[in-house]
Amino acid sequence: MPSKTHNPEITPKFHPEITPPLEELEAQERRLVFRQFSYDDAWALGSLLVDMARERQAPVAIDIHRAGQQLFHAALPGSTPDNDAWIGRKRRVVERYGAASYLVGARFRAKGTTFEDSSRLDPDTYAAHGGSFPINVEGTGVIGSVTVSGLPQLEDHRFVVEALEEFLRATPL
Repeated sequence: MPSKTHNPEITPKFHPEITPPLEELEAQERRLVFRQFSYDDAWALGSLLVDMARERQAPVAIDIHRAGQQLFHAALPGSTPDNDAWIGRKRRVVERYGAASYLVGARFRAKGTTFEDSSRLDPDTYAAHGGSFPINVEGTGVIGSVTVSGLPQLEDHRFVVEALEEFLRATPL
């Protein structure tokens, strides 16, 4: 739920006609790969997301998991306990499919159906909505996820992607 300071210019509503093509979403996953991912990396990435959210007055909750362990969590003003429930549902999609929650949903939509109608998974446990992105480590594969909840789903996805791009640009090789 947006806060009173919510800026619709920053977080426009989801519209199918602005959904990025599958190729673009898949390219993001190929590009956003870590060389390693430590506890310190989780703290730094989580802190970056918090700073970005504060700058934008985004009412989000942020979560980073690795190998089943929560390494980072923050809830900013305007977020609610419901955002934590969404985080869990979106994170489980990443864990099950090894792909971004938004990409998983987009793949179902590209087939003319929905995740809820065709995945055969409980929608109270899984949500293929934007905002959870795999933490993929070079030579290892998906080891965790970074998840944001509180904005419209495409904006949750874009917010995480933007933070990952900035984080990986700043990370020394």
